[in-house]
Amino acid sequence: MAALAPVLEDHSLLSRLDRGFYRIERFLALLSGLAVFGLMVLAVFSVGGRNFFNAPLPGYVDWIQQAMPLIAFMGIAYTQRDGGHIRMDILIGALKGRLLWAAEFLTTFAVLVLMVLLVWGTWAHFQRSFDFAAPMWSRDSSFDINLPLWPAKLLAPVAFSVLCLRLVLQLWGYGRAFVLGLSEPVAVPLVQSAAEIAAAEAEQLSRAQD
Repeated sequence: MAALAPVLEDHSLLSRLDRGFYRIERFLALLSGLAVFGLMVLAVFSVGGRNFFNAPLPGYVDWIQQAMPLIAFMGIAYTQRDGGHIRMDILIGALKGRLLWAAEFLTTFAVLVLMVLLVWGTWAHFQRSFDFAAPMWSRDSSFDINLPLWPAKLLAPVAFSVLCLRLVLQLWGYGRAFVLGLSEPVAVPLVQSAAEIAAAEAEQLSRAQD
């Protein structure tokens, strides 16, 4: 597992907002992890029921369908805050000073534009599924046990909206670093050298072994 980038903190408003929002992101990431654990438990019941009682768990695939957006999307803002997403570190790491923060600002802004479009698209997809007048407020359902699909479809715009707010905070951080000429701004993942990344990964492995 790659080491997460360091994120500095201070007593500024930006840093306080960053820490407060990070609590929300960690909670959503925890929900995603619990969903993975829940699917593991369902798999045990389904396989055990099939092997021992010839009766697998009804609607197992339906529950997987419901849980997949929770697993796939709810941790993306948490990962973005800690710099865990795939990045062009070889290119970005060669930049310094205001040029670095300008590049980070532009790429983060491009991601924000993309995510805003995805929020709009996924919200429209949710609206096509949700209907107060329909049974269980749903115009569509799963194939086996007829679970309503709108809760799963709602998770995508919610998770993407949280990511958009995180990106706005990071744009603030990069813009502040550019204007003030900061070397180590707060509330943004800092670029690490290959040696620093290797040292952090070695420390993680050492802690895991202990």
